[in-house]
Amino acid sequence: MQLFKASQESPEASRGQSRSTKLIERDVEAPEVFQVTESGLWDGRPSLGGVWVAHPDVTEPERVLIRNTDNDNFVIGALFRRETMGPGPRLQVSSDAAAALGMLAGAPEQLNVTALRRETVDPAPVAPAPLPASAAMPAAAAVETAALDPVATDTTAMLEATADPAPAAMATPLPPAATSTQEPAKKGLFGWLRRKDDPAPESAMTAMAAPAVSAAPLAGAAPAAQPAATVTSSLDKPYIQLGIFSVLQNAENTAVAMRQRSLSPEVLTHESQGKTFYRVIVGPARSATERATMLQVIKDAGFTDAYAVTN
Repeated sequence: MQLFKASQESPEASRGQSRSTKLIERDVEAPEVFQVTESGLWDGRPSLGGVWVAHPDVTEPERVLIRNTDNDNFVIGALFRRETMGPGPRLQVSSDAAAALGMLAGAPEQLNVTALRRETVDPAPVAPAPLPASAAMPAAAAVETAALDPVATDTTAMLEATADPAPAAMATPLPPAATSTQEPAKKGLFGWLRRKDDPAPESAMTAMAAPAVSAAPLAGAAPAAQPAATVTSSLDKPYIQLGIFSVLQNAENTAVAMRQRSLSPEVLTHESQGKTFYRVIVGPARSATERATMLQVIKDAGFTDAYAVTN
């Protein structure tokens, strides 16, 4: 019914209203992917990889919302599979996650861990205000009419109209050309000495041209920097994520460690649920072999939980 109603509007109304659509992305909780509410523990040791939790029921790494139900603190981090089980709670917490959640070493806390998914939504369309009616054109100014002068038929008037104009004034004669007052050059020894003492004529001085400035670039000048070529990859997941951090300095320190190993890291800033977090990724890899090599270098640096991501 709404579509039919819109088709019945007049052309003026349709021109005055237009729909502007702007898609936005947001994080939504996806409990159907993963969700647990149970006790979590930080063993007190520092850990790499930023904010993360590990659980034995995980099949694939996920981005999750971690909430401390005791104090309502929450943070966004990564979820990994816990390979080894020891005594105590099944939910293992990293040192950065414990700091963000307000957890103490060796003191279990009740945690809720829920997977997140990126969702693209179309907000309610905002119709702009209708255009104002066009203003009326101002009336044309009144034209005043008057009778033309009668055509002269009298012989005297015709003679006066065709009379020759007054002779033009004679042009002012040009001044005579300036004669040179320079004495003729004398010959002999005295003439040579006199020519040597006289200053050079002005015309000769003005005829000297300034040295031309070469527009060629200097030999030592560095060439203009060329834009970096865009790396293309056919992989579905060409990047490797090292970790998610709640502190920017920790993310930047991780990126520096990767640059020291000849990798190209990037720190990405995200906001969700009113929190700001930072992801460190490396890539993109052009092939699966290159991605495997990068992943091995990253794990050798201590980031054993790194995994491949889309972006």
